[in-house]
Amino acid sequence: MNWYLFDYGMVISQPPTAADWEALAEASGFAAEPESSAYWQHRRGYDAGELSTEQYWQRVLGRSVSSGQLAQLHALDVRAWSHLNGETLDVLEAIDSTGAGLALLSNMPVELAKDLGASSVWPRFFSKLYFSGQLGLVKPDAQIYQHVLDDLAVPAAQVTFIDDRQENLDAAAALGFNTVLHTPETDLAVELKLSS
Repeated sequence: MNWYLFDYGMVISQPPTAADWEALAEASGFAAEPESSAYWQHRRGYDAGELSTEQYWQRVLGRSVSSGQLAQLHALDVRAWSHLNGETLDVLEAIDSTGAGLALLSNMPVELAKDLGASSVWPRFFSKLYFSGQLGLVKPDAQIYQHVLDDLAVPAAQVTFIDDRQENLDAAAALGFNTVLHTPETDLAVELKLSS
C-alpha cells in the first residue's frame, strides 16, 4: 500500500491569525509571534514531551503560572492552531477515496494534540497518528521517520511526506521518502497528481 504522510501545522492548519497572536500577547504579557520569542525558544522541548504544558508556560513566562492562567494560555494556544485549511481537507478526502493509506506526523505536544483533535474533523481521515510529544522525538530527527516506517511496515519509497519545512523534508528524503513542500501557493491536488 502507498501512504501519504501529512504534517499538521501550516499544512492541515492555517497559520495563527493576528488576533490569535494578540490574544496570546495580552494573556502572557509578551509578543509570541517572533521566532526569537520565548514562545518559540522553548517549543522544541514542549514538542518533544520533555516539558509538560505547565513547565512550558513557566519557561515562557519566566515565573510560576496559576492554574487559571495556565488554562487560558493553553486554550489560546489550541485556538491559534485550530484554523483548518479547507483545500488540504479536500485533498485528504480525495486520497481517502482512493484507498491509499493516510498518516499524520507532527511536532506537537501531547495535550495540544489531544485538544486539537477532540472537536475537529481532521483526525478521522488518518489511520495512523504520530506526535512528537508521544514519541519523544522531533522532526527532523531521522529516528522519528524510521519509527514511522517501522510502524507502517513499508519501504520509504511507498511513502509521500508533505510538510511546510524544507529541513524536515530533506531528512525524510535522505531515508528514501517521496516529499512535497507545502507553501500557501501549493496546489496539493496537482502536486500529488490527484487532478490534472
